[in-house]
Amino acid sequence: MADKRVNKVVLAYSGGLDTSIILKWLQTTYNCEVVTFTADLGQGEELEPARQKALLLGIKPENIHIEDLREEFVRDYVFPMFRANAAYEGVYLLGTSIARPLIAQKLIEIAERVGADAISHGATGKGNDQVRFELTAYALKPDVHVIAPWREWDLRSREQLIAFAEQHQIPIAKDKRGEAPFSVDANLLHASSEGKVLEDPAQEVPDYVYSRTISPEEAPDKPTVISIDFAKGDAVAIDGVQLSPATLLAKLNELGRDNGIGRLDLVENRFVGMKSRGMYETPGGTILAVAHRAIESITLDRGAAHLKDQLMPQYAELIYNGFWFSPEREMLQALIDKSQEFVAGQVRLKLYKGGVHVIGRSSPYSLYDQDLVTFEEGAVAYDHRDAAGFIKLNALRLRTLGQRKKKLGL
Repeated sequence: MADKRVNKVVLAYSGGLDTSIILKWLQTTYNCEVVTFTADLGQGEELEPARQKALLLGIKPENIHIEDLREEFVRDYVFPMFRANAAYEGVYLLGTSIARPLIAQKLIEIAERVGADAISHGATGKGNDQVRFELTAYALKPDVHVIAPWREWDLRSREQLIAFAEQHQIPIAKDKRGEAPFSVDANLLHASSEGKVLEDPAQEVPDYVYSRTISPEEAPDKPTVISIDFAKGDAVAIDGVQLSPATLLAKLNELGRDNGIGRLDLVENRFVGMKSRGMYETPGGTILAVAHRAIESITLDRGAAHLKDQLMPQYAELIYNGFWFSPEREMLQALIDKSQEFVAGQVRLKLYKGGVHVIGRSSPYSLYDQDLVTFEEGAVAYDHRDAAGFIKLNALRLRTLGQRKKKLGL
């Protein structure tokens, strides 16, 4: 039931049909002033149409907020996550998950600035995004009022949404009148597609769904060789050219796209309890993830590297579930960031037909000692005979267990 006490609400607004319907629904249901916020996260679409659409729907110019968040997104969200090698359920690079806390943070900042009573979002009642938006909002403003129209209204079908739009003179693009073949979420890190034609996990993803990558079969027959420089765990240069975080990721996206890199067909476990099938394209992120592990392989101590790998699934799940602003994520981030102090150097990669192959890595902080590992007699003192005692000590409990089994006839 609508709370009529709401005077002003900040809406996460894309300019698309769904959020335009939400905008008008908020005005008619709550009789309140609506402030729109549109974030440029590198989704690849012009944002000026969102401003024009908001004006058309009666939003005052001073109540329309559009921000370019690409650098902040990559620097403060994507890069910290990649320091952890985070991958939900082992494979998903969390492109949608990591964008939501930033959008929600900005919603709260604008709400505080303009004196709004509430915030609103267009996430459905079945998905993860409602959780991510709202957990962030409550963490940053505990008394915030969140309006989630998909959980409140009685518009249950595409036909009802279209009818509402027509009733309120909301422009409808021709391709929006029928059932959408699938839904897309995009930002600088990835594009994700799900629903409709993708709902049967037994069926291959149709070619027309892909938007960020060419197919590996169509990629060049000649490999592309690149180098990525790292400092404190973050990528800072490609082929020796220093780049800002967002510019660097955009360049990796181009390289990944042209070589058919970063496609993922995944059935995942949503936080709300159901499984869903999605198709993700993360071209630049896939290259970055391989390169980061490569530079860590020569600069991280075994204990630190293995501890990070043990903690990674928990860290990735926190992000997936919307707990970016939780104390446990921040504690893990402090540990991860400490581990990256000497994760610096250069990784050389060969990109070829969907594959990312490490062909070299070097660092001034490398722990790799060729004199130690060589089969030749090295300059470093390593007595092969020491290994016998090392093995016997580590075998002691196994031998004790073996003797017990023998005694019991097992």
